[in-house]
Amino acid sequence: MHDDLSTLLCADRPQLAAALAGGHSIDPAALDDSAYRGVSLGLPRWVEALSWKTFMKCFQRDPESGRLHGWNVRLEQDGTEAPCRAKTRRDGHPASFGYFGVVDPLAHGVAEHLSAGLLIHYGLGGNAALDPISRLRDPIVALRPGDASLLLGWSYLDLGFACPTPSYFTLERVGNLTDLCPEFVQGGQAGADDPT
Repeated sequence: MHDDLSTLLCADRPQLAAALAGGHSIDPAALDDSAYRGVSLGLPRWVEALSWKTFMKCFQRDPESGRLHGWNVRLEQDGTEAPCRAKTRRDGHPASFGYFGVVDPLAHGVAEHLSAGLLIHYGLGGNAALDPISRLRDPIVALRPGDASLLLGWSYLDLGFACPTPSYFTLERVGNLTDLCPEFVQGGQAGADDPT
């Protein structure tokens, strides 16, 4: 396991906030067509038990628009070091949810001290207008300069003002999206929970 990741898994919320504020820029191209294993941090254990500890975020560059976008995939909860196993829907596609665009934080009102990296913006993902996730915003930063293999993020709600949540997360690159799991590309945004 990445040393920085091991440290973050043991960090408290003030330490995570300091790491986020001290993070580094991310070249958006480094996220093109990539899959990351996410680990939720900062939440009470009872909340994790009702939701999940690990998940996957998939990033894809739209070849027509050039826009960087992505989606989340629910994982079987096998532990933070186990290989990723996607939960599947009845149609056999990965259980995807929470579609997003990836944009410049400063252009979307993120506080300057949290704007070094990029912004995962669920309001730009085509989620249903009344879906609460459309209000979610995740600033993400790199933990090492010029290295997008391990990222740190934090979630807040955009209610016309930033409404903080206690939720932080790591994103550790696990491979190329198409090589690792081509069904994510084919089925990541298709099926019953497709917002479009």
